[in-house]
Amino acid sequence: MRLLRSAVFNIVMFGSCGLLSLWCALAAWTKPDDRVLVAARIWARICFWSLRVFCGITLRAEGFEALPPGGTIIAAQHQSALDILVWIHLLPRPAFVFKRELKRIPVFGQLLEPSGMIPVDRGGGRVALRAMVAGATQAIAAGRQIVIFPEGTRVAPHVRGHLRHGIAALEQAGIAPIFPASTDSGVCWGRRAFAKTPGIVRVTLHAPLPPGLRREAVLARLATLYYGEPPARLANEEAKDI
Repeated sequence: MRLLRSAVFNIVMFGSCGLLSLWCALAAWTKPDDRVLVAARIWARICFWSLRVFCGITLRAEGFEALPPGGTIIAAQHQSALDILVWIHLLPRPAFVFKRELKRIPVFGQLLEPSGMIPVDRGGGRVALRAMVAGATQAIAAGRQIVIFPEGTRVAPHVRGHLRHGIAALEQAGIAPIFPASTDSGVCWGRRAFAKTPGIVRVTLHAPLPPGLRREAVLARLATLYYGEPPARLANEEAKDI
């Protein structure tokens, strides 16, 4: 029964995503960022309704009363594809930092950059970091909430990820306060698991990072919030990691 319910949810999720992406591509009567954000919010609502009805998964968000209006940066832990839906649902105008390879996805990929999302070449080193910071600066000026996943990919619960340096570059740029966010979404929606597990997904927004932290201190603080303790080795990471 759990597999059947998960299959129904996947049909709803991917079907609604495809239809709304097509609508965005054809709806030339509004600005690209506006129509994509409207469509994304509709999609997130459909998906959360389907998760609750078919899979028994609900969302509990904590600490968001401290999030100021306007441009901010969310350094979000990443355990599941569900995390994308979470931030679309919780933020008024999210702008995701995404890996450039996603632009190859038909229709959906072509909508990302015109809608204000921020591409990054993860193998591009310092040049890519500077381009990401420039894109983030524009998004903050437009009042967007930037979502960046410092782990760079989904990491299973209770597994330590490799924190990349893009978030440290944003901290050093000082363009907006950075709010770390932790989650346990992977418990209900595993990285490669087809079947969804009923339960409550918890997302916690923590206090913003103090300004002026060095790169090692930024990564250490995030590791403590994500995994319970900082990684043993930080200083020798390659600057090209994003």
